[in-house]
Amino acid sequence: MQIIFESRDADGHQLRDLSVERVRFALRRLSTWVPHARVQFSDVNGPRGGVDKRCQVELKTDTAGTVVITSLAHDWRIALDRSLTRATRVLTRSLQRSQKPVRGRAARLAFDS
Repeated sequence: MQIIFESRDADGHQLRDLSVERVRFALRRLSTWVPHARVQFSDVNGPRGGVDKRCQVELKTDTAGTVVITSLAHDWRIALDRSLTRATRVLTRSLQRSQKPVRGRAARLAFDS
């Protein structure tokens, strides 16, 4: 899996190795479906503080398309963990939907026609 890390903030670059390690760990079960991942860190309102650390995780797949999740937090690590948690959940759900057989009324209507 190819992981691209981008940060416009000097503090964000210090988290590069940690971010790559966390992405590999979070996507270890989904690595066959996710050939490319991108992590972007940015500080929304600069040095003023507040809930302004933004982490965007973009996962490109062949079957489920592209999943983009953005999180805001006080801390870079928290924003990264939130984004990865949501991204893996969304990707897992979309992969399950594409593999799940049609059951119930929709299946009966398809067979009746």
